[in-house]
Amino acid sequence: MPLHCGIVGLANAGKSTLFNCVSNTKAQTSAFAYTSSKSNLGTVQVPDPRLYEIDKLIKSAKIIPTTIELVDIPGLARGSSHGEGVGNSFLSDIRNADALIHIVRCFDDENLPHLDGSVDPVRDKETLELELQVKDIDAIDRKIQRVEKMAKSGDKTYRAQIEILQVFKQHLESFGMARSAPVDKNDRQVIEDLYLLTDKPVIYVCNVDSPSAAAGNRYTQAFLKSVQDENTQVLIIAAEAEAEIAELDSEEDRRAFLQDMGLQEPGVDKLIRAAYDLLELETFFTAGPKEVRAWTIRKGTLAPQAAGVIHSDLERGFIRAEVMKYHDFIKLGSEHACREAGKFAIEGKNYMVQDGDILHIRFNV
Repeated sequence: MPLHCGIVGLANAGKSTLFNCVSNTKAQTSAFAYTSSKSNLGTVQVPDPRLYEIDKLIKSAKIIPTTIELVDIPGLARGSSHGEGVGNSFLSDIRNADALIHIVRCFDDENLPHLDGSVDPVRDKETLELELQVKDIDAIDRKIQRVEKMAKSGDKTYRAQIEILQVFKQHLESFGMARSAPVDKNDRQVIEDLYLLTDKPVIYVCNVDSPSAAAGNRYTQAFLKSVQDENTQVLIIAAEAEAEIAELDSEEDRRAFLQDMGLQEPGVDKLIRAAYDLLELETFFTAGPKEVRAWTIRKGTLAPQAAGVIHSDLERGFIRAEVMKYHDFIKLGSEHACREAGKFAIEGKNYMVQDGDILHIRFNV
């Protein structure tokens, strides 16, 4: 399964514009709030130059990058949990997201009025988090009711679950996020089936105007200070400018416009890397005459489970993995040369796949 990220933010923060920077699906954008009546779904190819370096030696029929799935929900507003705006009804669309990309507005535009009358990313972050907290409290309340019914049987494990759920509820009611609730790792299993929105890891994106793309501005400075104690990443992206650059046909033109903004690469590339770092993901490759392909796994994945990412039959009938390291393959130039140099390994079921491994799976079903 590809990495799945949900894009959240207040109305007119630039969520759909950022979505258009990276996705193969284009979302409607407007100067008016609540123009979206549905969530936007799209996939993003993960940029990885190593694929093309491998292909220079393999000369495959096609190159297939790994992908990220994005869901951009309609903009939230203060009071969404009480029926204001439209976004709150779509929050269920990101229940299964691996991570959230939280867009905050850090630009002035008199043609795009802020619903609260002024630009304040710190306030906006707190507003959106409150809506997520309310949604999660509702989910916890409903589970408490279910577990209380089961606890009438006298089973003490249900009573323990209720106590843990109450800790989460009290933490959320004190404006905390579920991911920072004071419970141990084992106790967190109680909420796994709820897919709480505030339990998901988050990346913040400060959406700025083009002149602020490289160094930020007073809004980003205030926001960075407000989240300095959080274990997260904050990126500065000029979404509107990058969406326009992404529409250019020429790679040379795209690079020139980025350099004019003081950037060496698109901000969205940094966003994808940040998501990988946040979720502790890695990439391995398969290579042959038909295709050179990238695959995403979590760090610490063993060879049979990595094979299962390719196809379930490969995991079920796993025999061994033939492994070359990316740098060895590029340096030596071929599989044969890697074998001759002792850089071709045969690994079993306990091998932990590493970032950049080139794998060939042997299996029998």
